[in-house]
Amino acid sequence: MKLRLLTAVAVLVSGAVHLWLWYDVFRDETVVGPAFLLNAAGSVVIAVLLLRWRHWVPPFLAMGFGASTLGAFVIATTDSGLFGVHEMWKGGWVFLAAASELLAIVGGAAVLLHERSAKSVGELQHR
Repeated sequence: MKLRLLTAVAVLVSGAVHLWLWYDVFRDETVVGPAFLLNAAGSVVIAVLLLRWRHWVPPFLAMGFGASTLGAFVIATTDSGLFGVHEMWKGGWVFLAAASELLAIVGGAAVLLHERSAKSVGELQHR
């Protein structure tokens, strides 16, 4: 359960950063603004699912959330940008979000592996 909690916190931190950045910078952007709001709302849903539903889907969603969010930022840092937005790897919010997204990816994978191995051990003990 500690892994699920840590992963949920990582997802929520990323969502909180995106909500703050939406409010502070991106709320008037046509595509990226709504995407930041969707990111914030999705982070809450995924975090609640991680803590309440003992299934493989929530950690899988956390991994996808982290990978897609971090991937979108990496694309935004290229010369082409993302929907007209060009970002740089500088600023505390950028590194906080990136770290939390990496933790969401790693945490989601760790939850899946841990619960799969615990289930396998449980099945072997019942034979």
